[in-house]
Amino acid sequence: MKVDVDPSLCEAHGECMSILPEVFDLDDDEVLQIREGELAGAEVPLAERAVASCPKGALRLSR
Repeated sequence: MKVDVDPSLCEAHGECMSILPEVFDLDDDEVLQIREGELAGAEVPLAERAVASCPKGALRLSR
């Protein structure tokens, strides 16, 4: 499972980063960056929570 972001919707509120900082980060231009690769173990439920917390609906989980 991995997380995808729609950059046209993301407004960098940072809710996802507060839930799973190992996966989500903002670059110097305040553009959301997502760690490459598959989520594993305890990251999966946290990623689900992060996706649900996005106020703009910019995040999606994919398999």
